[in-house]
Amino acid sequence: MEQDKTTIRNAATVIVLRDRADNPAILMGQRGATAAFMPNKFVFPGGAVDVADAQVQLAAPLPRVCADRLTEKAPAGLGHALAVAAVRELWEETGLILGTPGHWTGAVPDDWQTFAATGHLPTADALQFVFRALTPPGRPRRFDARFFLVDATAIKGDLDDFTHASDELSHLQWIPLKDARKFDLPFITEVVLAEVAGRVADPTPPETVPYFHNNEEASLFLRLRGYPMPETG
Repeated sequence: MEQDKTTIRNAATVIVLRDRADNPAILMGQRGATAAFMPNKFVFPGGAVDVADAQVQLAAPLPRVCADRLTEKAPAGLGHALAVAAVRELWEETGLILGTPGHWTGAVPDDWQTFAATGHLPTADALQFVFRALTPPGRPRRFDARFFLVDATAIKGDLDDFTHASDELSHLQWIPLKDARKFDLPFITEVVLAEVAGRVADPTPPETVPYFHNNEEASLFLRLRGYPMPETG
C-alpha cells in the first residue's frame, strides 16, 4: 500500500565524529539514484522510527538533558524510541555497534536479530541530541528528524569495517569535516554540519538544540531548551 505523502514520520539520524582533537571526520554515505527521498545525496546514517523500537530496552539510556529536550514539543514517550532507532539505524546502515557486551533476555525483535548476534546490548548514553528538523511540505516524504552526535570512541569494534552494513547507503566513508561541503548534500545537512563544527571542541551536550520547523505557513528556526513549556489557551 502506498504511503500517505502527508504523513510525518519520526526519524533518528546519527552523526559519528572521529578524531575530533586533530582531524575531525564524519561518517556519511550516498543514497541510491532511485530513492524516493533525497536520491544521490550524501547523508548521515538514519531512518524512521519503527513501532518495535519503543519496546527495546537500552542497557544505558540517553543523558537526562538530551531526554528532556526530546520531549519538548513532542510526546513524552518518544525520546526512548528515537534513541533506540538511532542505535538500530547506525547498525543497519553502517554495521557499527553502539552497545555494551551482554545477552538479550526474552524475544529479540526481527530488526534486532543481527545486532543481538554480535553479543551486545544497545546503549544510548554516548548520544547527544543536537538538532531537529521537520521536512518542508510538498516533499515525497516528510520526516521529523532528530540528529544525534556521538564520538567514535563510543563505537565497539573496527571503525573501518562496514561489512555488516545494508545496501541502503553506498560509498560509506569517513569524510574530513572541512571537506564535507564538497559533496552533494541536502540543504539541511549543510545546516547541521555548521552545528557539528561548533561542537567539535566541546564534548558536552549543547545548552539548547536548534529546531528547524517547516509548515504550510512559515519556516521557523526555534530553540529547544528542555524546560517545562508554559501552558497556552
